[in-house]
Amino acid sequence: MLRPLITAFALLAGLNALAHGQGFAGLGTPSDAFTAPEAGVAFTFPADHGPHPDYRIEWWYLTSVLQDETGAQYGAQWTLFRTALAPHESEGWSSPQLWMGHAAVTTCDSHFHAERLARGGLGVAGAVSTPFTAIIDEWTMASAMDRLLPNADALSALDLTARGEDFAYSLMLDATGPLVFHGDEGFSVKSADGQASYYYSQPFYEVRGTLQLPTGDVSVTGQAWLDREYSSQPLSENQTGWDWVSLHLDSGEKVMGFQLRQSDDEVYTSASWISQDGEFTAYENGALIMSALETASVRGRDIPVRWRVQLPARGLDVEIEALNPQSWMPTVFPYWEGPVSITGSHSGRGYLEMTGYEPEEPLTTPRE
Repeated sequence: MLRPLITAFALLAGLNALAHGQGFAGLGTPSDAFTAPEAGVAFTFPADHGPHPDYRIEWWYLTSVLQDETGAQYGAQWTLFRTALAPHESEGWSSPQLWMGHAAVTTCDSHFHAERLARGGLGVAGAVSTPFTAIIDEWTMASAMDRLLPNADALSALDLTARGEDFAYSLMLDATGPLVFHGDEGFSVKSADGQASYYYSQPFYEVRGTLQLPTGDVSVTGQAWLDREYSSQPLSENQTGWDWVSLHLDSGEKVMGFQLRQSDDEVYTSASWISQDGEFTAYENGALIMSALETASVRGRDIPVRWRVQLPARGLDVEIEALNPQSWMPTVFPYWEGPVSITGSHSGRGYLEMTGYEPEEPLTTPRE
């Protein structure tokens, strides 16, 4: 027990030093020590599937919408975050790289979650590009070498595992389309001031596998979406949180959209429309409209759990509604994350993530 306790205390100390109300890993605080994203920089694969220690924050973020043979719906999340105290890597406890893992399974009436914390340089958390592997403790996301075709992208076939106190899952993911590069060929602008990240996705996974729940094992199939993002730049001073969606439309098209909320009640938006064959169209600030329609009381917060999402340029006008309104992640950096249904001009399923919603009254525990 000593190693996990020491690791947790050391990591929490580092994370608390970086914590800020604007989101994960101190994205509200500037630093000139790290490399800043620039437009026009080409990705290099498979190297860029691995970590970028000279950038301040990075994540491998997978969400999946699933169903069993009866049609019952589920959601599963697997995320590995990396944040840095300094722009380099080293061995042992001197490593400035901090790692955090989140996993969850959502049903219509339950939301199971788990969190892992680790320091880099100790061999218990990290990522490598060849063969692609991302781990934290016993959780893994790795290229499925038995299913990976010759010369295929390393992310085109993945095996995924995670376990918490009351759930576990083992999923196999196989991509049926190409990687997608958001914004300007992967340079994704986040504010009118020009803050940006490198951001690409694999939104075309077909999924099969098993969920282990308190009620028993469940065989599931479905779709998944992997986001890869890294940056060093803070959010703008007036940005307070974000609302993000990934939508799998029954027509075969995909939509990614987000709005960054501002203290003046304005928003900064971005969207991607992805055709069935992976053809991509980026939409800049103002093209996407996200309107909250209904809220639920979640851990002392009013959280929007039903939204109207519009992308007029594509004739998209849909309502998205949470499968389980109580899909709260009471982690070091708390947020709402869960599967949604899609109705209106298009139908389908997707995922919704929301950060920066403050509690109505101060909560008694620092993690909530």
